[in-house]
Amino acid sequence: MGANAFWQIAIELLLAGAISVPFGRYLAHVFQGQKTLLDPVFDPVDRLIYRLIGRDAVKEGMDWKGYAVHMLLTNLLMGLLIYVILSFQAHLPWNPLKFPDVQPFLAFNTAASFVTNTNWQNYGGESTLSLFSQMAAITFPMFTSAATGLVVAIAFFRALTPNRDKGHILGNFYHDFVRVLTRVFLLPCLFITPILVWQGSPETLTGMVTSHLIQGGVQHIPLGPVADLEVIKHLGTNGGGFFNANSAHPFENPTPLSNVIETLLMMVGPMALVVAFGRIVGNPKLARVIYTVMASMLVVAVFTAVIAEQRGTPLLAHAGLMQHASAGQMGGNMVGKEVRFGITQSALFDTVSTASATGAVNSMLDSYTPAGGMVSLVQMMLNCVFGGQGVGMLNFLMYGIFAVFIAGLMVGRTPEFLGKKIEKREIVLASLALLVHPLIILVPTAWSLMAPYGVSSLGNAGSHGLSEVLYAFTSAAANNGSAFAGLNGDTPWYNVALAVVILVGRYASIIFMLALGGSLAAKPRVLETVGTLKTDTVLFGGFWFATIIVVGALTFFPGLVLGPIAEFYAHHASIGAIR
Repeated sequence: MGANAFWQIAIELLLAGAISVPFGRYLAHVFQGQKTLLDPVFDPVDRLIYRLIGRDAVKEGMDWKGYAVHMLLTNLLMGLLIYVILSFQAHLPWNPLKFPDVQPFLAFNTAASFVTNTNWQNYGGESTLSLFSQMAAITFPMFTSAATGLVVAIAFFRALTPNRDKGHILGNFYHDFVRVLTRVFLLPCLFITPILVWQGSPETLTGMVTSHLIQGGVQHIPLGPVADLEVIKHLGTNGGGFFNANSAHPFENPTPLSNVIETLLMMVGPMALVVAFGRIVGNPKLARVIYTVMASMLVVAVFTAVIAEQRGTPLLAHAGLMQHASAGQMGGNMVGKEVRFGITQSALFDTVSTASATGAVNSMLDSYTPAGGMVSLVQMMLNCVFGGQGVGMLNFLMYGIFAVFIAGLMVGRTPEFLGKKIEKREIVLASLALLVHPLIILVPTAWSLMAPYGVSSLGNAGSHGLSEVLYAFTSAAANNGSAFAGLNGDTPWYNVALAVVILVGRYASIIFMLALGGSLAAKPRVLETVGTLKTDTVLFGGFWFATIIVVGALTFFPGLVLGPIAEFYAHHASIGAIR
């Protein structure tokens, strides 16, 4: 790796870290009910929304069951709204290209995907959806789904706060939900959207323009309200895209500057949530430990992906092609990557995207090297390297519960986390949350590979074909939404199977973690003694990391061996056969 690539990565990661600290403090102020400079602007907006919802619904405190029920009902109504809009888009306004209604299976998949912050797309946006559908069924749930994940995490944080005087109450879902929408997501979108327009992203209700080509003929270029979608797409760790090419499209990601902005937007939210966690639970030292472990995992992933792509494909390198960068050749594995971004910005963008569960891509993951593609796979399997809005942090804390319990048994100390005893009920709930993830990935992957209708739409055979299917269900279960794209997912089987995995992956883990939070909230706080296992130390941070690797990564190791690892060794074995 050259100095240029190193400094690109280092500057962007450090810049994201620098922004995340004040943003995290701001999040803590918002959810602790403390005053902020923006209160005079947003308080009237909040009061208007509360009046529409009903003041009584906003004032009432909720335990974990109430919080979960209201979250599920709200998401159900939004999911039904998305499905209806897509199913009847031919009869709705702002459809200048006269697109027909979306087919039922595809509409179900899309509704499930966008209401859950997954944003998996089995369609090309510019050739399938009207402008109204893009705004009402795609952009709108990007706000609400991101807000859902964030408020659930905040509710869990409250269960761990010191000096609680409300027992089992975790807050009010509607109150938290509205404050996230107005005070966390709306303002950045208003300020950053004009910057993307300045860079070249369109923001218009014109459906298409016709360009007369120099060599003769015409080209029809689809347009729409793209810039505002791009901001919440990345800030809310949503993914998806207005165009089928996603963030590789010049209208979604026009310049290197827009690429940097979008990369930072993906990182700052999940990073800031760690900072907010430390302030809410009254233990900034623990937050620094968590932040360090997550950042270390991200740095290793980024450099692994960039180095793998810069080394290129072994067979082509052996043939003397794409081996070294030169004045006329970028070198490495440039297949599927945009020249305006190059290998470093492409691999960094996609690694950050899978780490943050965003799912946006600015290059074709299906054409990555086995090692580069495996980085994205592993991050989604762990789903806790910062992770998406709220959910990634919850998964990391789930591993922390296991680490505390295991370490307590090993050293003979009482398993406690932030003054709360970890007992049978907590371990059972954490185990259920943990087991759902591999179950809904490995079982449907195996089913798809055995069934004729599962392999009929595969773009590749062998280990790479297995990776395509494994990646699809991993992306769905992790609420990520990115794809290898060698698999055609627009079939009845994949539309339904992926939608079911998306829904279970999203809501089962959230319910189990809310139940865990409710159990911890009801427990009295235990005073720290000499026998208490400290969790805010570097030593425990290392043990936390080891728990994630042993419990999380090894669960999926057989699948990785059959997929990207087998493909990696097959490439090198082919070179040996040529020699």
